[in-house]
Amino acid sequence: MEQRYRKKPVEVEVVQWTGDNYPEIEKFCTKNATCLVAGELYIETLEGGHHASVGDYIIRGVQGECYPCKPGIFHSTYEKVRDFYG
Repeated sequence: MEQRYRKKPVEVEVVQWTGDNYPEIEKFCTKNATCLVAGELYIETLEGGHHASVGDYIIRGVQGECYPCKPGIFHSTYEKVRDFYG
């Protein structure tokens, strides 16, 4: 039987990779991020390693996992709730 589900609204924390904010990304991802040359960032995710390019959003999910997301996908999937200073 076919069924239809809707994704539960979930707030996530994000940091955008600018190419020069590696210390912020490293702290945000609890050290599962590695800075590479030419503005590339490597993040070890639950599904394996992923490269993040400058401008990608780094998302911390509901289980504390971090993963990169391209800006177009990010903006079509998420809306800003509030700024977080913590």
